[in-house]
Amino acid sequence: MTLDRIAPALFVLLWSTGWIVAKYASPHADPLTFLGLRFTLAAVLFAAIVLFSSAAWPSTRAGWGHAFLSGVFLHGIYLGGVWWAISQGVPSSISGLVAALQPLLTAMVAPFLVGERLTGSQRLGIVLGFAGLSVAILPRLTALDTSTLQIALVPLLVNVFAMASVTAGTIYQKRYLQQGDLRAIAALQYVGGFLVVMPLALLIEPMRIDWNLEFALAMAWSVFGLSLISIMLLLYLIRRGQVSRAASLTYLVPPAVAIESWFLFGEALTIPMIVGTVIVVFGVWLTNRKTRVVA
Repeated sequence: MTLDRIAPALFVLLWSTGWIVAKYASPHADPLTFLGLRFTLAAVLFAAIVLFSSAAWPSTRAGWGHAFLSGVFLHGIYLGGVWWAISQGVPSSISGLVAALQPLLTAMVAPFLVGERLTGSQRLGIVLGFAGLSVAILPRLTALDTSTLQIALVPLLVNVFAMASVTAGTIYQKRYLQQGDLRAIAALQYVGGFLVVMPLALLIEPMRIDWNLEFALAMAWSVFGLSLISIMLLLYLIRRGQVSRAASLTYLVPPAVAIESWFLFGEALTIPMIVGTVIVVFGVWLTNRKTRVVA
């Protein structure tokens, strides 16, 4: 079994644990402070990998700049915005619904920015993915009262902005970072993410960290499981496939989080969630399947 075949499923499984880690870590550290430390450790880890593997750093100033800027989009603004929004009361179901807009937005702008052409089945897959995610999450949204939504308005807008940022970062990565060693690029991207979250943490957070076992476990998984393995898989998928295909994988993340939450925390796995997951999986298959080109 080749990496091309297992990488999408492995990425979804690992990336979905980010929401689980956030739940474990939130009582023990402020979100931006946690991310600042996470990005620091991840950058050091990737730099060590580059050093000991004799991988090449970007050979031009532009290459370094592209790597830093893509990290600003993919890590700093996106993860910083999502983690802060959730810490301010945005329910994970709403955050997941906002994240589901990314593949649709990516598909809309990719033809203009990177020259991708979507087939009819890919367009249908994107629509089905959004529809399935809506089926899975809308019952939770309708259960929220108006006052809760009003209180979370600013964090919700930050969450939307974060979604737009990861869309921009994915397309930027595809356009400007097709060459170069992925390990070196990842190290520089985490530096770019750090330059966003740490100044904000200094500005708006008391930078609280409870140095206990739960915090250590959450940080270890965040660095090795998410920042190392998951990001390498994402960068690999972006480089090997279409932007829209890589982005469509985010459809599977919220249903995966729901299943993990049911298993780990006993949260209800409802009929709409199950039905929506089936529709989502079919939509992702349509978007990612390889079609034969007829001459």
